[in-house]
Amino acid sequence: MPDVTHHPALAHQFDSLAQQSEATTLGMWVFLVTEVLFFGGLFATYAIYRGWYPDAFAAASHELDVTLGAINTAVLITSSLTMALAVHAAQLGQRKALMVFLAVTMILGAAFLGIKSVEYYHKFVEHHIPGPSFQFEIRISPNDGGNPPGKLADVELLKAHVQIFFSLYFVMTGLHAVHMVIGIGIMLVMLWLAWRGTITDEYYSPIEISGLYWHFVDIVWIFLFPLLYLIGRHAH
Repeated sequence: MPDVTHHPALAHQFDSLAQQSEATTLGMWVFLVTEVLFFGGLFATYAIYRGWYPDAFAAASHELDVTLGAINTAVLITSSLTMALAVHAAQLGQRKALMVFLAVTMILGAAFLGIKSVEYYHKFVEHHIPGPSFQFEIRISPNDGGNPPGKLADVELLKAHVQIFFSLYFVMTGLHAVHMVIGIGIMLVMLWLAWRGTITDEYYSPIEISGLYWHFVDIVWIFLFPLLYLIGRHAH
């Protein structure tokens, strides 16, 4: 049996690799709790505004591309699978398989960001980015008497509420994208460690911890997709 107390990856403050793994895993869970609080605040803000302005949010949600959103959801779910397979390969000491699954996970993450950038480009072309150049077409019924001033005021107010939706959309999806970029960076580090042979069947906790982060980012999107793309679309 190998003497794990002298393993090169063992930090001096720990007695064993098992103790080190438990400490680092606990640290990641504590970090993820803070992330839950962070995104939870954004979800709460979204829920409050959606409750206040359901019509505007339904109209704005209708402008999002559900097909691209659904494709991205499938991409991230698949990346969670490849990440889980990477963890399994690390536990078995299968270095080549580990590197392949890490590479595929990064490719899927990059594909997600590419699709999201296409969505952002469409919003830019359509002038749906909140600010002075924001535009949003709202049809007024011919029965409204030639667009009376009161009705026009209601339309302008609705447009302002639509801007709130798009502001939250860009903040929430943008922050999620930032976390994806960080995740890809982490996967690059893990791939480098695997290539060097640092990750073995004795020392694979970095892969497990990285997997926790990746799965968390995927779960955040699982909540973002229905909230932003699906809920209330029938009302428009």
